[in-house]
Amino acid sequence: MTDTREFTDADGIAIVYDVHPAATTPRGVVQLLHGVGEHAGRYGALIAALTAAGFTVYADDHRGHGRTGIRQHGGPARLGRLGKGGLRAAKDAVWQLTGIIRDENPDLPLVLLGHSWGSFLAQMLLNEHPEAFDAVILSGSALRMPGSLSAAPLNARWAGPDATGYEWLSRDPEVWAAFEIDPLTTGEPLLKLFGPIEAAKLYGRPRRDLRETGGRDIPLLLLVGRDDPVGGPRSVHKLADEYRSRSGFTDVTTLVYPDARHEIFAELQQDEVRADTLAWLDTHIPAR
Repeated sequence: MTDTREFTDADGIAIVYDVHPAATTPRGVVQLLHGVGEHAGRYGALIAALTAAGFTVYADDHRGHGRTGIRQHGGPARLGRLGKGGLRAAKDAVWQLTGIIRDENPDLPLVLLGHSWGSFLAQMLLNEHPEAFDAVILSGSALRMPGSLSAAPLNARWAGPDATGYEWLSRDPEVWAAFEIDPLTTGEPLLKLFGPIEAAKLYGRPRRDLRETGGRDIPLLLLVGRDDPVGGPRSVHKLADEYRSRSGFTDVTTLVYPDARHEIFAELQQDEVRADTLAWLDTHIPAR
């Protein structure tokens, strides 16, 4: 049964998170990081697959987002805005949750799984704390550099008189409709929510010699839709190359899904994506 909890970050903001226990003897823990304008509750099918496979999942609603954002801002009008401390504070709160996870599960491997903005936060945490994670999965990610991370309107490719504005998320119209009516989501673009100064802080590259710094070769799985407008395959392949050449990691896998857009865990082939993710985890975090 899901356990909803909270902790207070360094600025006094209550961060709401859920703990989804493994359905069997746990073999590992997944820390799930959602994207901009959304919340952890949108990952139900993925979480169910992970818990059924023996992973306990911790998933928070980040600063300004979901249930955390509603409480932080007193309502939905400012959902997606990070508040005091901006991106740094959002990242530090996620790292604070990592500490809670490690304290509660000291003997289990920890997998960091981030989607979109969550994948950028995951990249930042991996740069700063490579010793903390046993495996990393990045979905809908990008190399966080100008020219590799799109600043254009993400729905431009699908614009038209009948467009909802959410076609870039998935080919599934049910995903567009669910996002639009969800009281815990916002369709405002990242640049507007964060502002140009905070948005610019997203830029960065994998650190040099991360394998040496963290003392081990961390396996990475990068998942991307071929039609993802955020970064897309070209940007993700660059990211994978930098993890190899700059960071020194040797076990870096990139999977590209034909016709898929940004939210591959909510795409028409989401069953395949989940199966690939679980197969990779079986190889790297085997059942006990």
